[in-house]
Amino acid sequence: MTQYEGPSKDWFQNQELSYFDSIASIPLAEKLRPQNLGEFVGFQLNTGSWRRLDQVLKGKSPLSNLIFWGPPGTGKTSLALLLAKGFPGDFFIKHASSLGAQELRDLGEQARKNKISFGRTTVIFIDEIHRLNKSQQDVLLPYSERGDFVLLGATTENPGYELNNALLSRCEILRFEKLNHNNLIKILQRSLEKETLSLTQFLKPQALEVLLVHANGDGRKLLSMVETLLALKEKTQWPLDISEMESLLDTAIFGFQKTGDDHYDGISAFIKSVRGSDPDAAIYYLTRLLESGESPLFIARRLIILASEDIGNADPRALGIAVSGMQAIEMVGLPEASINLAQVTTYLATAPKSNASYLALNRARDFFKKTGKLEIPKSLKSAQSSVSHKMGYGEGYQYSHQGRLGYIEQDFLPEEVKKVSFYEPKEIGYEKNIKQYMLYIKSQK
Repeated sequence: MTQYEGPSKDWFQNQELSYFDSIASIPLAEKLRPQNLGEFVGFQLNTGSWRRLDQVLKGKSPLSNLIFWGPPGTGKTSLALLLAKGFPGDFFIKHASSLGAQELRDLGEQARKNKISFGRTTVIFIDEIHRLNKSQQDVLLPYSERGDFVLLGATTENPGYELNNALLSRCEILRFEKLNHNNLIKILQRSLEKETLSLTQFLKPQALEVLLVHANGDGRKLLSMVETLLALKEKTQWPLDISEMESLLDTAIFGFQKTGDDHYDGISAFIKSVRGSDPDAAIYYLTRLLESGESPLFIARRLIILASEDIGNADPRALGIAVSGMQAIEMVGLPEASINLAQVTTYLATAPKSNASYLALNRARDFFKKTGKLEIPKSLKSAQSSVSHKMGYGEGYQYSHQGRLGYIEQDFLPEEVKKVSFYEPKEIGYEKNIKQYMLYIKSQK
């Protein structure tokens, strides 16, 4: 059997919070893990899910496959440890980064043996389950499908992006939200109890607000900062003001993961704000992305796409400005290139919007998928070779510039496409002129 990793049942039964107090090396966040649901802070679940978990912890309801999804420091692992503490069967705690496909098979086979031979239920908790590759996730499928073990997983990434659909279909996803300021204050008060400090004795009001902002909804990060401040207690005068606190913490920064929810949600909010013609929101999200470490070239590429997808011919200058912005970033670099990005962002956010070109492309794609490669009219085919010339390719084609206003009426589409309209310009910006010109052309036919 694979070696057990994680706390045993005896460990849970014998350890009290006072045990941790005697070990200085254990982080404060570990010492203050909740010992029951009543000590949980900020767990955002609907009433039914909360009641069901309470029944599981009391041994009155079976445990089902669950994926805990949420930002760091919101209680995902703590909840798994609580479930482990009260679970009557075998409970394995693993980290995805140290798991291989063979070890997963070993766990699955052992769990199947326990179920068939001894009637024992096995639970496997995999922290950061999104780190398992697709093949490793596939190993879990037959065992979870037969109910050989109960699968618990914790992830900071969107499960819809990171986990197989087949595995997701066998699990319920429980969403953990960032802790709000009231939640963080409760955690902070617990951490100060043994120091016989109150909030007002610990930090001045403005410093408290800054600390909560820097925690960014992460209880573990909050406790890490508090631990740093408490370690310097003898060298400081309490309560601390903002400058004193930040000098001791060396100015904590906001965490950012370029492949996580920060990345996807941040760029999504940014693009939607530009598309929605809100320059203030667009600049806010641009600043948030840049200050958090997002690549300026990635942002610039997204703006180039937006210039055609959401503005198009309503303002034909938008694409050129977006491309110039990216070139400026490559030549200048940060931090000055943020000024170029701000200019491009505000221009695109305030430009007239039209997705007519984008819709035309989608309509043409859908039509092509249904009809395939229809025969191109002979007049439009290349007559460069002697063979194609003899076959009549190019005959009947008229050079458009010989007509009045550079237009001569002729057929450019296969017979089956003549009644289909792909590009439909809108009454917006420069596209109004395009629409008027197209109406004029139709009037000449």
